[in-house]
Amino acid sequence: MPSPQVLQPVLKMKVDELFLNWLSEPTTQTILKDYLGLIKTGQSIDLGLGDTKDKRSMTFNENNNVASKRSLTERSSAPLGAPSSPPSTHTLPSGSSGNARVVGPNGRALRRSVSTKKAQVKSEAPVPTALSESIPKFYFPRGRPKANLNIDGLIAKIEKIFSQFPNERATIEDMGKVAKACECPLYWKAPLFNSAGGDRTGFVSVHKFVAMWRKMLQTCHDDVSKFVHLLAKPGCNYLEQDDFIPFLQDVVNSHTGLAFLKEASDFHSRYITTVAQRIFYNVNRSWSGRISCSELRKSSFLQNVALLEQEEDVNQLTEFFSYEHFYVIYCKFWELDTDHDLYIDQRDLARHNDQAISHKMIERIFSGTVTRDRRLRKDGRLSYADFVWFLISEEDKKTDTSIEYWFRCMDLDGDGVLSMYELEYFYEEQCVKLETMAIEPLPFEDCLCQMLDLVKPEVDGKITLRDLKMCKLSHIFYDTFFNIEKYLDHEQKDPFSVVREAETEGQEISDWEKYAAEEYDILVAEETTTDQYNDGILPPVAPPVVVLTCLSLE
Repeated sequence: MPSPQVLQPVLKMKVDELFLNWLSEPTTQTILKDYLGLIKTGQSIDLGLGDTKDKRSMTFNENNNVASKRSLTERSSAPLGAPSSPPSTHTLPSGSSGNARVVGPNGRALRRSVSTKKAQVKSEAPVPTALSESIPKFYFPRGRPKANLNIDGLIAKIEKIFSQFPNERATIEDMGKVAKACECPLYWKAPLFNSAGGDRTGFVSVHKFVAMWRKMLQTCHDDVSKFVHLLAKPGCNYLEQDDFIPFLQDVVNSHTGLAFLKEASDFHSRYITTVAQRIFYNVNRSWSGRISCSELRKSSFLQNVALLEQEEDVNQLTEFFSYEHFYVIYCKFWELDTDHDLYIDQRDLARHNDQAISHKMIERIFSGTVTRDRRLRKDGRLSYADFVWFLISEEDKKTDTSIEYWFRCMDLDGDGVLSMYELEYFYEEQCVKLETMAIEPLPFEDCLCQMLDLVKPEVDGKITLRDLKMCKLSHIFYDTFFNIEKYLDHEQKDPFSVVREAETEGQEISDWEKYAAEEYDILVAEETTTDQYNDGILPPVAPPVVVLTCLSLE
């Protein structure tokens, strides 16, 4: 049987237009509605119209009805009449071999009604249950709720502690006991005190504290979310630098390892600024200036806060609270800050480490790409807080933050890739310095080959931040382009020793800790020969651990 001729696009559009015109006629709608009712009931349809004696009938069984069950195999059909019969002015359904055909006024057979009905039947099918309804909750921004948390029992312990205080009111000195009753580390006492309104009244009543802590237990389900809620401003779910000031001030006031600092109150803010910057340096991995609960969970900060209670020597907590590290950072800054206004300019920073840092890199630091102080853009000066980031990144280029710090500086166009042009831009000044030292510099092409072999970038000729974090030799890469002193030190080392150091990374103390320990010993030795502290110029030197231990035993 020859295949039916395919309608051309223009002809098909005309046929569709005629069908829509026919379907929109009121008489067509009425007849179709009547026929549909007969089809549903399985009755025969009388095709006779008016006075016409030649009547045509056709019986539709359940097989012809798309809404009925297909249980019968017999199909009935009726003749369409003689060819000489005049065309009907109404539509005539046809039951030829299971296909319902509708004849319009022009005598053409159109296949539309059954397909429309089938589409309607499918749309009425029940929609299956959405899969999302069966997926358990997996995101808990404030911690996973505990199933068997006895809030009333915890509140009873707190009320018992408050009953020991006069008028059931706790001062900041009493908050250590309250913190332990809340099952919190000791040095949460100041955040607890301030969150209950103690910073405004000087005391906290049992009713205010219980109301605050009950709400805390109901909304915050882990230590991280509780700590953020205690320190953050109302309505904020993140911590900014000034949020840490009351907490750190309480550490300075009450920790036995910092008792010697009480008399030198001028240096309290310096120490607090240093610790706050180190917190953001290690915790705020997004560089947003806001520490989120997620970032705090991934860090070891709260573990260090808990260790403050156990460790009498804060210098053992080298990641955040070490006083010796603060002493080194501040003394290094004081050497550069000739007018002692806590700001330095490019000429001051250029004197760091006997001008080891290239001028092009110093310009990039002062461009604002790695700093947050707005005064830098206005006055062209670097604050003490930004110097903390600079010194730690300069002395330890193996950490993720320091790698990101120097990558931002070297990425001149900010496209996330260190191109060969950018590398050559920084290497040119290194060559000039080497020539002034009567050292023949390595041609850039040869240096570039060495660096590409060192980093092994995923894409040839393009070094990304991921490449530098993966190679474990980022400190050598960076020093090659902007630190002449360390570059020469690397050149004099045995290449195999460098590989061994990379393989044993993480087993020893960090480069920053080594540098801080060495510099502290040097500064303390210099301090004994001068009397700068007595003049209030430098902060006091921390007493030995033995002295602190003896005092605590007494």
